[in-house]
Amino acid sequence: MNNDTTDKNQIDSSSDHSSVHETDLERRAFIKNTAAVGAVSLALGPLAGPGTVAAMNTGSELTWMPAWQIRDLIAKKEISALEVTQHFLARIEEYEPKIHAFRAVDFKGAVESAKRADLAVKRGDSLGPLHGVPVSVKDGNAVKGLPLIQFTSATTADDPIPTEYDAIPVERLRNAGAIVFGVNIMPGQGIGPGMPDLESHPRNPWDLKRAPGSSSAGCGAATAAALVPFTLGGDGGGSTRLPSALSGVFGLHTTPGRLAGVDYGGPALALLDGSRGPMTRDVRDAAIAMQVLAGADGRDPLSTLFGPVPDYLDGLERGVDGMRFAWSDDLGFTSDSVHSLPGSPKIIAEIREAAKGFGKIGARIETTNEKWESFWPPALISRQGFGGLGASNQPITPDQLRASLDVRMRNWNKFDKLLDEYDLLLTPTATFTAFTVEEWHELCHSHEMWWPIYTSHTFMFNWLGMPAASVPCGFVDGLPIGLQIVGRPHSEPQILRAAMAFMKAYPLNRRPDIV
Repeated sequence: MNNDTTDKNQIDSSSDHSSVHETDLERRAFIKNTAAVGAVSLALGPLAGPGTVAAMNTGSELTWMPAWQIRDLIAKKEISALEVTQHFLARIEEYEPKIHAFRAVDFKGAVESAKRADLAVKRGDSLGPLHGVPVSVKDGNAVKGLPLIQFTSATTADDPIPTEYDAIPVERLRNAGAIVFGVNIMPGQGIGPGMPDLESHPRNPWDLKRAPGSSSAGCGAATAAALVPFTLGGDGGGSTRLPSALSGVFGLHTTPGRLAGVDYGGPALALLDGSRGPMTRDVRDAAIAMQVLAGADGRDPLSTLFGPVPDYLDGLERGVDGMRFAWSDDLGFTSDSVHSLPGSPKIIAEIREAAKGFGKIGARIETTNEKWESFWPPALISRQGFGGLGASNQPITPDQLRASLDVRMRNWNKFDKLLDEYDLLLTPTATFTAFTVEEWHELCHSHEMWWPIYTSHTFMFNWLGMPAASVPCGFVDGLPIGLQIVGRPHSEPQILRAAMAFMKAYPLNRRPDIV
């Protein structure tokens, strides 16, 4: 791409995990020790479900079924919530020792919740949109009865905080009928808080030697391996989108505050640019999750600033006919050595080709050569200035804070102008594929400027408070890659609509070999 021009050119569209299995299944205990955190939960009854589950599992039908379809089968009494729960708990027992996606699993609670869900169906109760569907959530979201890991100076992974409450999003998932299985690992930066060794690091289901990224790594691995139908991730700089891209699933970074919650990242991060968002294999599942999770809650000050929740399902199947998308390889700054790797151009080229697919299903795609300014380090300085995660432990001056916010203002103005002309912006999500666990650890700890590379195409949109999604769009050398769709604040309905059209037209048609 020639970055010296400003005119637009239309793109041609022609862990240490262990289980103790007792012979008496009624007393059987599932014991896990992940990253030095033990979570013990009792499973009531056998995990091998009879009848329908066994038949479905033969062809992996239930395993890969979207959440919305599972819910409908439960509502129609074609399968029970207990059978569904037993099926996915059995998958966790089989594959979790290889994938290391969970911090803790509440076997007993899941089975009891499934039995209550079946009683509700039998009584003819009104059923929620996720009734009987297994889900799991990222570290930092409190789940009643399970350890809560918070990376603060007062708490380490060896000192889990017991919880007697559910976080706001967990409450909402339960109220919608979901069966909350447990908590997915947030490994951070390789060995360190929450991850004492590389053996217990989450693994990418597409290649078990590789990492699923950070920090919603456990969520990405669990979703891609179909250990649960979907998970709830968190994104402070790309942490939902990047593991989604590297794991071959859909991941949504939402407008900060749109999904209420005050646990993940702390209040300062949530106020500035952090978000929660669904990680799914099916876009309709993500839209339903948004309908369940979005909306004000008086415990979260930011969430109360927004108006009514839109209907995320309305128009989901409308397609992209007549829509206009702008494409950018590098946002005008990510092709330098600070933000890219030698192999990045190959990945970008593949994703650019995938983006052209929108032109074949009715949209108009044009290249923008607009140049934005790097988020690094101004975004970290502005975070630190507002009491969040900062660039250093040194105090910043008012002049430094003002200079960083001036960069943000200029970048915001350019995106605002661009999105006056286009419906959405398309970029790569990541300009690399999944690294081996050893490479990942080395990059995180020894590469002086790894984080600007890792978040080169994602952190900008956290900083500007703009929602964005990663859509699986193919493979390079057998590993997944992702296309990013970006919009104005609260444009999630448009992003979901575009993602739905793309994934419907261009499904991956592949599944990880190990599952």
